[in-house]
Amino acid sequence: MTATPARMPALFIGHGSPMNAMASNRFTRGWSDIAAALPRPRAILAISAHWYTRGTFLTGQATPPTLHDFHGFPSALAEIQYGAPGDAELAAELATELAPFGAHVRDDWGIDHGAWSVLVHMYPNADIPVLQLSIDAMRPPLYHYELGRALRPLRERGILVLGSGGIVHNLQRLDWTNSLPPAVWAAEFDDLVKAKILASKDAALIDYPALGESAQLSVPSPDHYLPLLYVLGSRAPGEAASIPLTGFDLGTISMTAVKLAGA
Repeated sequence: MTATPARMPALFIGHGSPMNAMASNRFTRGWSDIAAALPRPRAILAISAHWYTRGTFLTGQATPPTLHDFHGFPSALAEIQYGAPGDAELAAELATELAPFGAHVRDDWGIDHGAWSVLVHMYPNADIPVLQLSIDAMRPPLYHYELGRALRPLRERGILVLGSGGIVHNLQRLDWTNSLPPAVWAAEFDDLVKAKILASKDAALIDYPALGESAQLSVPSPDHYLPLLYVLGSRAPGEAASIPLTGFDLGTISMTAVKLAGA
């Protein structure tokens, strides 16, 4: 990893199943490759689909716990510990800076699987401080994009903004055989979103329900989509975006990753 640049890149990762934490596949290897090409962050601010709350909160513990916030998976998955430190001082600073959004520090959360299932591959040494920022379920998409804009200066301080979710995330229509091509509507929406990201058409991505039936099927609830808006909101004017990883798991879960270039 190189020295910290004037502006840290930002990432959105389609995290897929928690089992990816234990897997070696093209997605998990892709996450490792993405991290290896990044400058070393001062800290990581993760916006995970799985901290979906009423209100906007930051984790503030010096040692955040590893949360096993899932059921029905092998016991070995629940034994994984991602022992990254937190940063209480940074959390307090960010809460002050995000006060217009009603942000507060909380000590009753930690690093959930939306974050650590990716970070175990990106930063397996768990030696970079990790904070999480919650997603206020009561707010419209524009709120989350605007909050992302407020995160832009953090990137100039060496902080990696990491959104973790999925552009397409429909658990009701999974292909459990994982042997078929992605659903037509899923591939259509994933491709449409990627094209609009690359063209900097953020307004259309904020108003994603207007993108039609494929959007409604791909985003039956907004929790996994909204982390993308935080990352896009943090984009500097004219900053390039790329799609370093794409594909599907189980037919209706997008694994697409998005990278903002940094400077």
